[in-house]
Formats: sequence, C-alpha cells, structure tokens
Amino acid sequence: MPEMRGAEFVCRALEAEGVDTIFGYPGGAIMPFYDAIVGAKFKHILVRHEQGAAFAANGYARASGRVGVCVATSGPGATNLVTGIADAFMDSVPIVAITGQVRTFLIGTDAFQEVDIFGITLPIVKHSFLVRRPEDLPEIMRDAFRIARTGRPGPVLVDIPRDVQEGKADLSLLPRNLEEERPPAPSKESIQKAAKLLREARKPILYVGGGVGMANAIEEFRGFVKATQIPVVHTLKGLGTLPATDPLFLGMLGMHGFKQSNLAVQECDLLVCMGARFDDRATGKLAEFAPNAKVIHMDADASEVGKLRRTEAGIVGDIRPALKALTEPLPQVAEWRETCLQYKKDYAWNYEAPGDGVYVPAMLKELGEKADDKTIITCDVGQHQMWVAQHYGFRRPEHHLTSGGSGAMGFGLPAAIGAQLGRPDCRVICVSGDGSIMMNIQEMATLKRYNIPVKILLVDNQALGMVRQWQELFFAKKYSEIDLWDNPDFVKLSEAFGIPAFFVRERKDVPRAIDRLLNERGPLFAHVSIEQAENVWPLVPPAKSNAEMMVGDKTQK
Repeated sequence: MPEMRGAEFVCRALEAEGVDTIFGYPGGAIMPFYDAIVGAKFKHILVRHEQGAAFAANGYARASGRVGVCVATSGPGATNLVTGIADAFMDSVPIVAITGQVRTFLIGTDAFQEVDIFGITLPIVKHSFLVRRPEDLPEIMRDAFRIARTGRPGPVLVDIPRDVQEGKADLSLLPRNLEEERPPAPSKESIQKAAKLLREARKPILYVGGGVGMANAIEEFRGFVKATQIPVVHTLKGLGTLPATDPLFLGMLGMHGFKQSNLAVQECDLLVCMGARFDDRATGKLAEFAPNAKVIHMDADASEVGKLRRTEAGIVGDIRPALKALTEPLPQVAEWRETCLQYKKDYAWNYEAPGDGVYVPAMLKELGEKADDKTIITCDVGQHQMWVAQHYGFRRPEHHLTSGGSGAMGFGLPAAIGAQLGRPDCRVICVSGDGSIMMNIQEMATLKRYNIPVKILLVDNQALGMVRQWQELFFAKKYSEIDLWDNPDFVKLSEAFGIPAFFVRERKDVPRAIDRLLNERGPLFAHVSIEQAENVWPLVPPAKSNAEMMVGDKTQK
C-alpha cells in the first residue's frame, strides 16, 4: 500500500477483516477517522448514544458470530462505551471498540476531553491498545481482531490519538494467521478421565452454558445428548443449545430456574459442566450446589476450570473433539432419565392463569410456538427477561440475546438493532420492560432513520418490577423508589419517533398482537399492560440452596 494516513489505514484494516457494519458517534478526537470512512466499503450506523453503539456491536456479534465494532470519541464518548464493553467482557462477546484520544503530546495534561480510557477499561477487556505511532497500526489492528475472536472471546479496546490518525506512513495490511483461530485440542488423559466418570455415573446431568454455542459445537453437543440420553439443564446464556422442545431438556437452572431443573441438579451424582462458569445466579449457595456430584468441567478458558468448584476431570480447549470422543450410549442412566422426565411432568407450568389480563408467560410461550426458526429475541433486564428465559422456548443459542453476567438495563433495543443488521435474514423482537426501555429509548430514532424492522414488545407494570418483587419478599414490603406511575404514553412516544404502535390490554388481544409482531413489515411497537403485582416464580432466595425454591402463586407445583 502507498503512504496513507493512519485513519485511512484503520478503514482498510476493517474492510480486510470483513467488517460490513460499524456503530458509532463522532466527536473531536475521532474526526479524522470519520473523514476517512466516507466511501468505505462498510456501513456506519449513527446511534444516538455511545452506549447504544457498544450494545449494538454486542448484538451484532452475538447474532452473526462475527466481531462487532463500535466507535466513539475521547472523554465522555469513550466512557459512554464502558458499560457495553463490560457487558461484552462478562458474557464473552467479541467486539473491537475504537476510540479517539487527544494528541500524543497532550496525553497526561488534562486536555479537553482527555480521559485515560486505556486505564479505565483494563479490568473489563481481553486487551487494550494505546497506539503511539501510525507505523504500529497494522500489527495492532490485526491483533485486536484476533484477540477478540480467539480462545474465550471478548472485547478489545484500540485507543488512537488524533495525531496518529492524521499522521502518514507506509502502511500495509498484515496476513491473518487463521491456524490460530481454534483452541487447542484437549488432552487425551482428561478425556479418558471423563469417559470413566460417565461410565460409572448413574444420575448424570449436563449443565450447559453459552460456551458450547460460542465454540460452534452445537451439532456435536446435540449428537452427544442423543447418544448418551443424559438430561440437560441450561444457564441463561446456554438456552437454545438443546432445543426447548427436546424431551431431555429440563429447563433453565438457578435463581429463576424451573423446579425440575434445580431438583435434578441437586440429586445428580455426576455434573457435566460445558461452557459454564458456576455463576452465583446458576448455583445459588455454592457449597450446597449439586452436593453429591462429581464434576466434569469442559471450557476453552483454563482459568475457569476448578476456579469455583473442584473438578474430577477438567477438559480444557476445543470442546468439539472432546464431545465426539465421549459420545457413546450410557444404558445405565435409563432409570434416572425416567425420574427426571417424571419431574418435568409433575412440575409442568400451569399457563391457565385466572382473570382477563395478559399473562406474560402464556403470551411468550405462544410467541415462541408461532415464531419460525429465524426469529431472534433480545431482552433487557428484569422480570420480563426471566419470563422470556423460562417460557419462550429457544431453538438456537444465538436466537436469545440477553445481558447475562452484567445484567445491564438498556441492552435490549440497541442489541436488537445490531442483531437485525448482523442477520438481515432474521426477524428480531426486543422484549423490554418499562424501566429498561427508558435507558436507551433514544435508539428508536436509529430504528426510524435506517428503517430497521425491529419489533418491540414492551411489558409495562409501571414499576421497576424485579426490585419491587424483592422489596415485597425480602424487605417487608417497604417499597422504595420503584414506582413508575408517571411513565410516558409509550404508544404516542413511539409514534412521535415515527414508528407504528398499539396497545395490548387484555388476554383476548394477544393472538392478534403476536400476529402483528411476526408478520408486519418495518419497525413496530407493542405496549402490553400488566398488573404490577405479577411476580417471577420460582425464586431461590439469596444465600439459599437451589433446593429451597419459593414457588409463590403455585403456577409451578
């Protein structure tokens, strides 16, 4: 390549990585880059807040399987990315965040809009780069994408001072080393130990997280389940790894897991953990989690194996050859399998709630049954998030995009924008709550500007529902700062953004609402009003074992 400005090279590097869409917001320190993207091969989506850019890149990456890219200027632009970067770090999502920085000779002088974003993000990225010279850009840009997508995926920050963007140098693209893309194969010894434990087990359970999908090991995993006939529970991020319609799928485990899932885990004698990390929301009181079980732990990240729970067999590396090697019939688990299936029947959910109001679990179940295999659901955080996880019925993990580890309100709408642009062949529905939607509602302007056909299903109880539920159960009903009685008229607000909207007030309105969400073209907003007193059940109280579930109104026996 001939001599070029640093900003121009960044554009060429993005094109070479196959980037087709980036999300960003311009400002002073990143202006040379925005000058350079005019005529670029990729599309830039102008969000209305930098947090929206980070979440959109996140949704793009999760839905498409490619690296998401977000861009912001220095100072407040960069700090507005932090929540989205942290979310990607917690949920192992590959994104590259490019930020402008003040000129190199001004760094450390408290210059206008100077913030040490390199230092701020150190705990929440896989790696950070502060580019000092244009000549360093080829290696840094190549390494940023490689680090983001390989091993355990995650976010990478590239902070580029303005004079580095403006500076000229002889810059050439470096070749990608695709041989390093997959983790190393696990050791034969670890697989042999696991095989022995599987043969000896009488009550095994598969505890499956998001790592299986991220490893592109869905088919190998499903083949393993079909051969072994071991019952399966999923984490929030693992949902869809085994289709919800599979008889061996017991449901989500953990704080809001189904009774059959938590009881099966508590009674198992072998816990096979695949791509999960013994998160507190999944395990409850860790010391009493699966108390009688030996553990096989499979993970691409060696630091996770044995971190929170001692393992009898730790399988580190590429999960696909491990699953293939361990795929064989286990006839000795037949009696246990029947016990688990009976649990599933005994504790089946009752969707016939009394009254004429909308019963959200039933609505989401119907939505999942009527949606096709190319429907992606994004969620915000709170009660609606748990209802989606429990009742929608996912068929693929990349069809369920939710903020798991960080639990970030405001995730759903911008993530839906990213998912729709990353998978234009899919239908994308954002399920949100009246608290969450207000956190990034400005991105409805982004929907309208680009006519992105995202559908929004707003579950409105005029409260911060999950906080209200906890105050009811654990704080003597002393309700503090959870009342959202003064919400705007969301239908009028949506229409003000230029997006069609409608109310759903009664159960009889649900079938038509679902039909509109699934079949209308363009963006659409459905405002569903529900009772404030509705709670999410089951619930494992804080610091309690998963066996100590509260079932509330007996919707699950």
